[in-house]
Amino acid sequence: MSDEIPGAQEQLERDGTSLRAQILELARELTPEQLPDIVLPAPSTVDWHEPLRYQYRVSDRIQRAVELNSPEFIDRAAAVLTDRGWAIERGSTEVPGSTPMIHVAGSRNGFRIMVRVQEGYPGVLYVGETAPRPLYTPETFVPPPPEKTAETVDPGYVLCYECQGRGWCPLCQGRGWVTGDDGRETCPECHGLLGCPICDGRGQLVITELDTWERRLYPELGTP
Repeated sequence: MSDEIPGAQEQLERDGTSLRAQILELARELTPEQLPDIVLPAPSTVDWHEPLRYQYRVSDRIQRAVELNSPEFIDRAAAVLTDRGWAIERGSTEVPGSTPMIHVAGSRNGFRIMVRVQEGYPGVLYVGETAPRPLYTPETFVPPPPEKTAETVDPGYVLCYECQGRGWCPLCQGRGWVTGDDGRETCPECHGLLGCPICDGRGQLVITELDTWERRLYPELGTP
């Protein structure tokens, strides 16, 4: 089981409150006629490496009452973010059959705020995310006890050759996930079902249902 890191949840909540305040402060400069409705959702998992990391992600679209063309609006947003100590980057995304989406994003202390508009449209999208934080210590995993042993295997059965009676998937050890380049990934062996794919988690196999090649894995059964 994982233990909660003392104070981590409270700090993440403070991060979320701070992010909301900073977006609203920015919006008061850019769109004072209409402020975004920033509601903090539940934190989401954004990094599946151990220990898992969580952050708040928020967004809201408003309609500009003051008509500015998109490049001028983004220039203004970039200037405000720069004045407040954010490192900025600009970008654009082509929209098939329409004008490009352009944005400016500010980064500071792991926080990120983005302002996005599209030429010819009055909408402004405000997006923000807090710095990813771990909330729990890395999980200490203890594999579950075996379903069957040599002493408890049922009559007419043999221990599963794949899991040796354990019942859980040998690859992920019954967790349903393995560690990959992107952190936790669904186990490719049991596909997240936890149990051994050969015996369906029972830990044993019916002798009379073994294929010829499977019987050869059990010399005690004799030649098929």
